[in-house]
Amino acid sequence: MRRWLPALALLSTAALFLGVYVGSVGISPSDVTASIAYGIKSTLSHFTQINPGEKPRYFVIIWELRLPRVLLAYLVGLSLASAGVASQALFRNPLADPYIIGVSAGAGIGAALGAIYAPSHMGSLALASALLSVFIVYSVSRVDGHVPVDTLLLAGIAYGFLASAVTWYLIISQGERAHVTWMWLMGTFNGAGWGDVGEMFIVSALGTGFLIWKWRELNLILLGEESIALGLDLHLYRKLFIGAIAVLTAFAVSTAGIIGFIGLVSPHIMRLLMGPNHRSLTPASALFGGVLLVFADLLARTIAKPTELPVGIITALMGAPFFLYLLMKHKRGELYS
Repeated sequence: MRRWLPALALLSTAALFLGVYVGSVGISPSDVTASIAYGIKSTLSHFTQINPGEKPRYFVIIWELRLPRVLLAYLVGLSLASAGVASQALFRNPLADPYIIGVSAGAGIGAALGAIYAPSHMGSLALASALLSVFIVYSVSRVDGHVPVDTLLLAGIAYGFLASAVTWYLIISQGERAHVTWMWLMGTFNGAGWGDVGEMFIVSALGTGFLIWKWRELNLILLGEESIALGLDLHLYRKLFIGAIAVLTAFAVSTAGIIGFIGLVSPHIMRLLMGPNHRSLTPASALFGGVLLVFADLLARTIAKPTELPVGIITALMGAPFFLYLLMKHKRGELYS
């Protein structure tokens, strides 16, 4: 843990800088650094006597456009990866992920309803819809107090298809605005602002901080009913973890659309590097999830220039083969739980 976390923090810093540096307008690293420094000084000048000095020429591009976008991608990736770690522990299923078990698609219904009828309530509608999705999938999958892997995946995939169909109907019913909503739902950070970053930072910090704080309970909940004998209030923590997963996923979806597989890929790669203990696995997966989504967004806006692809396409191209690989390992009994 002591070796990997500083390395991941350094990788995160490098990914954030690269994400801000690369764009349609070529800007030197020194201009990027100067613009960020000016932005920080300008913000602090509202509270202190610091003089921010002369505004750099690329300040608007760096501070108002690229930096909020990259930070938002990092926070959404961090949230989805945290939700993925908790899902795999909660369902005692190494293939569980908010996207695969239908939570993201369920949150999409609420977010789409909010986008069409009540934009100021997108977050709360997505959260309610995500909670309902977890309840339905978990209830349908449960057999004699257990949640079999195959049943959970089938229920999640089926519910995801149903939720997607309802969401598509809502989008198509908008007529001329359908294309804009479709682009958003496929995942995009275009138009991200500091308000979005602030809101996502609060949700990410609270949700991920709670999961990191409760690493012992995440370890114990993997034991299922046996954890009760070890003093864990299993029913209480199931509700708390479901709530954390739903909140993190719902706000990620309402902020940037449906972005899949980050919650699957990041925890598995980190588990291979540092083992299954959630004390280190949860923060490492969160940091790496942020890095993955920053790079995915970087590819989405550069791979088909001048057209920008939805970032959900990039994560699907990356995550779907990885999911099939894990499924084959699980079929052969080689996948850890």
